[in-house]
Amino acid sequence: MQKPLSKKKKIIILSVMIALLLITGYVNVALNSSIASEISTETSGTSANFYTTYRTNREATRTQEIQFYDSILASSSSSEEAKEEAEENKLALISQMEKELVTEGIIRGKGFSDAIVTTSSANVNVFIQAQELTKTEVAQITSIVTEQLGVEIDKIIIIPSA
Repeated sequence: MQKPLSKKKKIIILSVMIALLLITGYVNVALNSSIASEISTETSGTSANFYTTYRTNREATRTQEIQFYDSILASSSSSEEAKEEAEENKLALISQMEKELVTEGIIRGKGFSDAIVTTSSANVNVFIQAQELTKTEVAQITSIVTEQLGVEIDKIIIIPSA
């Protein structure tokens, strides 16, 4: 038969259990705080990641396009007409890249956190890192885009994205 635990041993076991309970509670709170701050950082970084990822993808795509045009220009089997068209397209792409870059820089220079400008034959899309934009800010962005890219106001689409 087992001998009953002394009062002193019971108090020690109970104290150890309470200490373990307190340590578990502290670790739980610390981990939850860490996870909450990670989620907060990820949420605020999502927008920045969009802009970084978009720029990286755009640069990679355009590098491939320029390489494609360069391969046409370097190929001995390409016709003169194909070479002329490739040269024109390459120069147009480089010009478009420069205009978009300058426009983005001017928009950021006006105090916006970040901006991406994309041009197509139909529209100019402007992504602005902001929750929302005031009418004054939209007018300011529209003015910059029309001056830099020479497009009509109704062809400009401004998209705030935070």
